Amino acid sequence: MSVRVLLVDDQQLVRSGIAMLLAGEPDIDIVGECSDGTAAVAMAHTQQPDVVLMDVRMPGMDGVAATREITSDDFSADPDRPIRVIILTTYHVGETVYAALRAGASGFLLKDAAPTELALAVRAVAGGEAWLDPAVARTMIDDFTARPEASIGVPGRLSALTGRERDVLVLVAHGLSNTEVARRLLVGEATVKTHLGRVLIKLGLRDRAQAVALAYQSGLVVPGAP
Repeated sequence: MSVRVLLVDDQQLVRSGIAMLLAGEPDIDIVGECSDGTAAVAMAHTQQPDVVLMDVRMPGMDGVAATREITSDDFSADPDRPIRVIILTTYHVGETVYAALRAGASGFLLKDAAPTELALAVRAVAGGEAWLDPAVARTMIDDFTARPEASIGVPGRLSALTGRERDVLVLVAHGLSNTEVARRLLVGEATVKTHLGRVLIKLGLRDRAQAVALAYQSGLVVPGAP
């Protein structure tokens, strides 16, 4: 089954370039293109794509506001198939990344990402995974660690997790896939998915990307620690 993608960028050249890069992928279909956040929300509502590739800076409604609308509860026609958003940016701006994550983005890519990385990101996010460009992830981590006030109230939320759920969250925050976490904890991959799902529910998070962010924000995982 093909991954349905909506392209949103105010520059026609950028949209055309991305569409050309993805055109050669047999399992990815471009179902629409638009140039601003308002049109993105309207088109996402009618087309119901699996993934939206969203520019973050556009005239009118920007990518952060559009992401918030598209990832909101009840926006998707199928509650079991939420529409996921990958933010495209040329900037390594901590505040923009942080705002987009809070808005519900599941991935971040720089616009100069390699074609293979773009396709991998689309597939991963469509499958419920997070995708963070290494440069963007570094910016996000630096931003969180520079905000000690941001962790207020978070440790209390983490206390709702069981020991195994915390183990899963830590390993996911270190970048391990579900398969790798299962091997490390000597459990089945389905068990890992169950634990991660409970983590998201208990902490009120949308997806894996927000779980990773919270792990760093709370101090549960420290950048550079093993």
